[in-house]
Amino acid sequence: MQMGKHKTTEAVSQEKAPRDEKKRNLSGTRRVLANLLLVIGLGLLALYGLARIHGALSSRAAIEQFEQQKRANPTSTPAETAAEPKAAPPDFMSWSEKRVEAYKESLTQNSAAPLAILRIPAIRLEAPVLEGTDDVTLNRGIGRIAGTAQIGKDGNIGLAGHRDGFFRGLKAIKVGDELRLEGRNGTDTYVVDQIQIVKPTDVHVLQSGSKPSLTLVTCYPFYYIGSAPERYIVHASRIDFEKQQHTQTEQGS
Repeated sequence: MQMGKHKTTEAVSQEKAPRDEKKRNLSGTRRVLANLLLVIGLGLLALYGLARIHGALSSRAAIEQFEQQKRANPTSTPAETAAEPKAAPPDFMSWSEKRVEAYKESLTQNSAAPLAILRIPAIRLEAPVLEGTDDVTLNRGIGRIAGTAQIGKDGNIGLAGHRDGFFRGLKAIKVGDELRLEGRNGTDTYVVDQIQIVKPTDVHVLQSGSKPSLTLVTCYPFYYIGSAPERYIVHASRIDFEKQQHTQTEQGS
């Protein structure tokens, strides 16, 4: 009986040994896989961080280029120049990874100096305004829409930007918020008076009205996957226009 019992215990031990070894191998494989995923994750995080730093520095460089040109051709008064805050790097936290990479690539393809700087304090936006709305331009900054008013002129200035890039913050903008457009001849201030969602074919939003205005255009919905079906429109009027009109009326009377 004792011999049979000894054999039974030995058989159980022999059967259990492969199972224990299999568990150890599985546990080791899981540890290796976990470490590998950790390394990959840290690598991707590092690449994203480097892209953000590169983008911030490059955007700052574009703004500095604009300010250097403005200083080289001074047309505004010292008081106007002093009133402008120093340029700060844009916030890329809400940008998509795809847009950060596209922005980084665009910097090697387009070195044109900005036409102006758009600042929206309410959403902490500061971005260079460039000519045109092609992919390279919109990856690097905000583009003036062809056929709309020129920077610093009366009419309706149309500016376009990517919803997952510079114009991501427009989702938080409100009626009454201020927009400041600093051109080479000074800074114009606009106040948001209307926010619309329209179809891409509704180009009437870019038509000029009775007041000098600024219209921002981006795709909508902001987090839509694929080609967005609508456009998000922010319309703002220049705040000094009525004051100028009133002054001209008094001078004429």
